[in-house]
Amino acid sequence: VMLKQEQLDDDHKHKFCAAQFDSAEDKKKGLERTISDTDAAIEDAKEGVATLTSEIKALGGGIVALDKSVVEGTDQRKVENTEYKELMSSNVAAKELLGFAKNRLNKFYNPSLYKAAPKQELSAEDRIVVNNGGTPPPTEAPGG
Repeated sequence: VMLKQEQLDDDHKHKFCAAQFDSAEDKKKGLERTISDTDAAIEDAKEGVATLTSEIKALGGGIVALDKSVVEGTDQRKVENTEYKELMSSNVAAKELLGFAKNRLNKFYNPSLYKAAPKQELSAEDRIVVNNGGTPPPTEAPGG
């Protein structure tokens, strides 16, 4: 009777141990899957980092090229601005010259439109220069 009881206890322990082994194997397989999934995620992350690194390098090159084109554009605009200012100043001078010439022509061909040059009042210093044989300071040209 005792042996039978021990056999039953052993059978019961065997079933319990088998269930524990099954449970441990399932846990082991689950952990192995988690490890392999984590390894795959790590590899994906490494590939993403490598891709982003190459994209950052490419964007850095693009930024350098853009900076260079901005500098070239700035230089070109400075040159164009200088040319524009020279053109405007020469246009102003040409307009003044044309006004002076027009006034001179009016003196002979249309005296009613002629504007006489304003009398120049000399300062004390300028009068001394003129009295000693110097030239008077320049005046604005009469024009229209």
